[in-house]
Amino acid sequence: MASDPLNAIPSEHVAVVRDRLLTWFRAGHRDLPWRQTHDPYHILVSEVMLQQTQAERVIPKYREFLNRFPTIQSLAAAPTAEVIKAWAGLGYNRRAVHLQRAAQAVVERHGGQLPPDRSKLEQLPGVGRYTSGAVLCFAFGQDIGFWDTNIARVLHRVFVGPELPARRLSARELDALAERLVPPGQGYEWNQALIELGAVQCTARRPSCPSCPLQACCHAFPEIQVLLGALPRGTRLKRETPFAGSARYYRGRLVDLLRQAPDGDGLDLLTLGQRLRRDFSTAQLPWLRQLVDDLARDGLVLAEERPGYDAADPRSVRVRLP
Repeated sequence: MASDPLNAIPSEHVAVVRDRLLTWFRAGHRDLPWRQTHDPYHILVSEVMLQQTQAERVIPKYREFLNRFPTIQSLAAAPTAEVIKAWAGLGYNRRAVHLQRAAQAVVERHGGQLPPDRSKLEQLPGVGRYTSGAVLCFAFGQDIGFWDTNIARVLHRVFVGPELPARRLSARELDALAERLVPPGQGYEWNQALIELGAVQCTARRPSCPSCPLQACCHAFPEIQVLLGALPRGTRLKRETPFAGSARYYRGRLVDLLRQAPDGDGLDLLTLGQRLRRDFSTAQLPWLRQLVDDLARDGLVLAEERPGYDAADPRSVRVRLP
């Protein structure tokens, strides 16, 4: 694959894809609250929340969060424990800490205003190439290309084919493809349309190809139909990865237990372990301490040694939200 994959794509193909996708999007799409604003802070909050969390789960949390922290200044000044508590139900709690640290950096470095500059946005904690692009496009109206997993899947399938290891686009190739596909003056609609298609139509596990507006111009359509036709009914293209019992599962459970603890009190290591898993024993204390230490490094918890600390006594270490 050439370093610029668009070189091999006929301009007529690009024009057809643009026209069909924008026509489909304008005919009807989900009414999401972050599509009703261009406030940079609101857009940043929505984009961080939408990382690896479905829009339906985000909607009520987005509204609650902005009611609680209506400005970037209020988020920056809030106790971190309150921010983590407000994040309950969204998962990937590290995002809450990154979002607050980004808000604090904006207040300290940029006078409380998100800068309309990609390099400056990407210097904020937790803000990468996708999030900076989304803020620039959806808040500041810039015609800019960016991609996340969903957008990359759509672009790959439409212009290259199924995401097979032998022909998977690199990050640099996706950057070039996303950037050059943006129709001048229509960046907002174009990127929203790509997001919409990836969320409701061109899904990872069971794409709705027969009703897709891009079916006739999609390079992956013939192969995906063969794949789906050969699978038992109800099978998905991507297998679900186990969640219960994983490190991410226990990280989330531990933070949830601390959210429920009385304000500021936290829980000692022994109590925490017993509430975290039914089969907990003192033999699992090293595992638990490693879990706590990892969360502490991410800014999600504090582990404090009590007066008269005894390394052999798990009750002499107390864990709480920061």
